[in-house]
Formats: sequence, C-alpha cells, structure tokens
Amino acid sequence: MAGQGMSASLLQLENVTIRFGGLTAVSELDLQIGAGELVGLIGPNGAGKTTVFNLITGVYQPTAGKISFASAPTAKLKAHHLARRGIARTFQNIRLFSSLTVFDNVRAAAQLHCERRVINSLWRGRAFREGEQEIARQVMELLEIFQLGKFRDESAKSLPYGDQRRLEIVRALATKPKLLLLDEPAAGMNPTEKVELARLIRFIKDKFQISILLVEHDMQLVMEICERIVVLDYGIKIAEGNPDEVRKNPKVIAAYLGD
Repeated sequence: MAGQGMSASLLQLENVTIRFGGLTAVSELDLQIGAGELVGLIGPNGAGKTTVFNLITGVYQPTAGKISFASAPTAKLKAHHLARRGIARTFQNIRLFSSLTVFDNVRAAAQLHCERRVINSLWRGRAFREGEQEIARQVMELLEIFQLGKFRDESAKSLPYGDQRRLEIVRALATKPKLLLLDEPAAGMNPTEKVELARLIRFIKDKFQISILLVEHDMQLVMEICERIVVLDYGIKIAEGNPDEVRKNPKVIAAYLGD
C-alpha cells in the first residue's frame, strides 16, 4: 500500500471505530501519517471525515481501536492536551476571535507553551516582560511570513475572507504543531484564492517541516498537492494510494467522483 514504507508514523489509527447510538460513523479505520507527509482525506458528504478529525483531536473518544501520536496513546486526552503535544486544526467554518485584533488572535495561540508562574503574571516583573516580548516577536514573525503583518491592529472580522482563512492557519501554526489538520480550507474560496491556498499549504509543509492531513471537497486541489489520499465512504476506508491510483479506483469513481 502506498505510504507503508515511510518513516515511523507520527499519527497512527488502528482499527478505530466510533458509534453514536446505533449509527457507526467510522468503522475499523486504519490510518498512518508519517513525519513531513501531506495526506488527503476525501469522501462524499457524511463519509465520516470530520468525525475522524474529532477523534484525532480528542473531541470524541473511539468506541473501539487505538490512536497513537508521536508513539504515545491519545486515549482519554482532551483537545488542549493534544494541542500541547503537537496537534493543531482549523475548522470548516472559520472560528477566529472576531472582535480581537489579528495580532491578539495569534498571540492567544502562541501562549499555549508558556510556562509562567502565577507570581510572575501578578508581579509583571522582568521574567513576565521578557516572555511577552518573545511571544510578540514570534507572532509578528509569523504574521510577516504570511503577509498579514500590515493587518496586525485590524479586527479579525474586518479581513477579506481569504485572509481570514490564512489567519486561522497562522493561529494554528503559532501553537508549534507537528501535525496540522485542515478541515475544508478551500470552502467559500474563489478559483484565484484556491490557487494561492495550494501554494500556501505546500509552503507550510516545507517551511515548518510538519505533517498535514487535509479534508477537502475540491478534488482538483487534493489531487494536485497531496502525496497520498485516503478515501472514506459511510465511515469505511474504500481506497488509499497516490492521486493517480485513487483517481482510477473503481470504488472511488462509484462512491464519489462519478463516471
């Protein structure tokens, strides 16, 4: 199977199943993502893609099976614990702090790894000030890399749609992830913005040396940038391989792409 000879898995799902009442949303899913890999997760509406994201990020716990990240089990860990371990995500519907500035949106995320003693925060002495200065430097560096520095004092809601999407990705990167989950980042984008998004995702993978799992309905985007693609249908993995293999797979054509 494509991708099986890769470096040690960063993320591993083994026989993962989740049921809601009588409904099996994901069934016996095996999925591995190696360090530095860019993987697409596709399937028709209701295939279970967002459910898989929610399992990986600790929003849901599997009914059966095992999930490991960086060689350690994730069972019973909440989303904020997994964020500290190095899993970040964006959402299909943009979830920025709309009334906060662009700078403060990213600063809030950058605080994740701050180990500050309460006394430092209350006293606001030298250690506190130096910590704040370092965070501000990191935030501005990220904003400049993604051409958002000029908006630093604007409210997030005032940004054009494509820039809001970019800001959400930057905010996720501020948590210093090893794995970035992108949930339909092209949703609502025009063709020009999608071209820019494809370039941006490749740039992020190379610049930050991280793994990316992409859920996306835009097949052209997925086929263009993903090294490996996993296809779900009704919560069951029906195909996995490189874009050419997936494009030609009869099960995929029947379930998703159409004749």
